[in-house]
Amino acid sequence: MIDFAMRHAFADFPLDIAFRADVRTLALFGDSGAGKTSVLNAIAGLLEPQNGRVVLDDRVLFDRAAGIDVPVTERRIGYVFQDGRLFPHLDVRANLLYGARSRRGQAAGFDAIVALLELAPLLARPPTTLSGGERQRVAIGRALLAAPRALLLDEPLTGLHAEARRQVLDYLRRLKRELGVFTVLVTHHADEVAALADEVVLLAAGQVAGRLAHDAFVARFVPAAQPA
Repeated sequence: MIDFAMRHAFADFPLDIAFRADVRTLALFGDSGAGKTSVLNAIAGLLEPQNGRVVLDDRVLFDRAAGIDVPVTERRIGYVFQDGRLFPHLDVRANLLYGARSRRGQAAGFDAIVALLELAPLLARPPTTLSGGERQRVAIGRALLAAPRALLLDEPLTGLHAEARRQVLDYLRRLKRELGVFTVLVTHHADEVAALADEVVLLAAGQVAGRLAHDAFVARFVPAAQPA
């Protein structure tokens, strides 16, 4: 469950966004500049809203009025950025273990994530030798190995070619089925929302423009398949 509200004025762009959801995967959908990434940053603690409140599974992470601001390192948020942001000086194994550093000694968790994302053949390789899809799989694994309360995905398929995009989307579906981690997906691609989200918050110009259940979103935003 997430209960989110923020008001924040950037130099030329005010945000006033509030929503509450109790689903496994929530999507924030809208054009670039709608405020989607700012919401993720506020959940993760990378942006301190001028006013607002962030509650995740009944734990208050931020409350301006009450003076609560839980440090980033204590929020247990897994964040996958659009560009993966792997550590270039570490191989894949070390990148993954960085995510698991707070769970030292729990090799079973490491092995399970490696198996789920099929990362075993990549463990000794540096990030510079990986394809875009492989880098995103490693970034997802690193985030999951932090045992997060919530997984934040910021345009995780942007920039990938069609086959890599399809493969990473398949892995994300598998993670949803097998792990059930609460996930917030940011995207402007309707097919990604249709494949992963249970509920959708529509954002436009820094405000909530609507809320849709999965089927209503698909009916509105995903074109019907053309007859053969």
